[in-house]
Amino acid sequence: MRTSGGSSPKKGVFCRARQAMRGIARRFGTFCDMYTPYFGVAGYNVSRQARCYVSGLLMEEPRKNMERMEEYVEDCEYQAIQQFLTDSPWDDQALQVRIAQDVSREIGGTNAVLCIDETAITKKGDMSVGVARQHNGRLGKTDNCQVGVFATLANGKFGCIVGKRLYLPKKWTTDKARCDQAGIPKDRRTFKTKPQLALELVDEAIAAGVKFRYVGADALYGNNPQLLRGLMERKIKFIADVHMNQGIYTEDPEPYLPRRRTSIGPKYKNLRCRGIVQTVKSIVSSIEDRQWRDIPVRESTKGTLFHKAFHRQVWLWDGDERKAQCWWLVIVKRDDGVIKAFISNANASTGQGELVRGHAQRFWIERSFQDAKTSLGMADYRTPDIPPLYSSFSLKFHLRAGVPPCIFIHKFWLCSHERAHAYTGTNSMGDQLQFDLAVQSISGWGVST
Repeated sequence: MRTSGGSSPKKGVFCRARQAMRGIARRFGTFCDMYTPYFGVAGYNVSRQARCYVSGLLMEEPRKNMERMEEYVEDCEYQAIQQFLTDSPWDDQALQVRIAQDVSREIGGTNAVLCIDETAITKKGDMSVGVARQHNGRLGKTDNCQVGVFATLANGKFGCIVGKRLYLPKKWTTDKARCDQAGIPKDRRTFKTKPQLALELVDEAIAAGVKFRYVGADALYGNNPQLLRGLMERKIKFIADVHMNQGIYTEDPEPYLPRRRTSIGPKYKNLRCRGIVQTVKSIVSSIEDRQWRDIPVRESTKGTLFHKAFHRQVWLWDGDERKAQCWWLVIVKRDDGVIKAFISNANASTGQGELVRGHAQRFWIERSFQDAKTSLGMADYRTPDIPPLYSSFSLKFHLRAGVPPCIFIHKFWLCSHERAHAYTGTNSMGDQLQFDLAVQSISGWGVST
């Protein structure tokens, strides 16, 4: 059947869908224009190379390396992109700060959580900066990889990476020649643990004006007293996982320094306490069925997601402080049977639902890693130097911050899918066709209507 104008309905759908994709491409181009000043170098602007690189990150090819980008993206030159990432002295940190500020403007506030976590990228050989045989959380074993610590701002619906630190093992920080070859700044050659890097990311976010209510982290950070103490000194509330063997007290242990019974002999130097230590596991085993509460945590593809939760106040003492900390202990049981425990220094009046939903925000940093690796080629770079590594990461986060509210790939696909569905009333065009149309528009910077 044809319309009165002689064209088939199917052809009209394709034309309207292509126009919609070009509209998305125009908005994407306008977004990139906002960041053009950050690519100025000695009177010359390299934003064109930045656009080519970011456009290449959207291509359909599974491996998003510069060879494929040169084939796929119009006016993209391998040598120019290589020089742009490796030698061009544009300030990736200034771009990262701007991204963090823009993301905070979109999703920051009293409902936001700054989530801290690390991710590993498997590598072969020993040339890539920071690579070593170390724990690879994705594989659950020791492997040859790079590890980065990241900060993601999340608000329950969206999340975006706003900070990064490359973890340098001691075998790197103690090898001056290797650090010189990789271009590692001298102020970053001191060995720092992952919790120390996490605290730097928090300070960086605060300096950039990022607005959040809590800092969320897994048990690697939750079991680090120095990090928790640092957050408290900054008057920051945290929600941090703990291991099941974490020692806790159900009553104030009242730490004290024993006195000598006689004047003879050395004085006591170590604090003692009056309480009886328990483990989180023992608390979990003592919870009765009627004590669990169903808490809605977020909307999922299958509807509202609920977790069972139990909370109570407990005391934690690291053996050094003169006063034990009274914090919330929250136990969360998921539908799949997995049980997690976390602690929080939130106010005594804080509701259980707020804490559980805040803890669930850590989903978004995992989602950020997944999107960055599967859709933006986060694990596809190959560089032995730290400047291009950080430049590449900054541009990938620049893309993720693209379309408010901040998850570009997800929002980009969703927008194209919904527009095509609106034109046809069905899903007959197919997801891949919609993505192809959109990427073709962006790859050629198709701004014509």
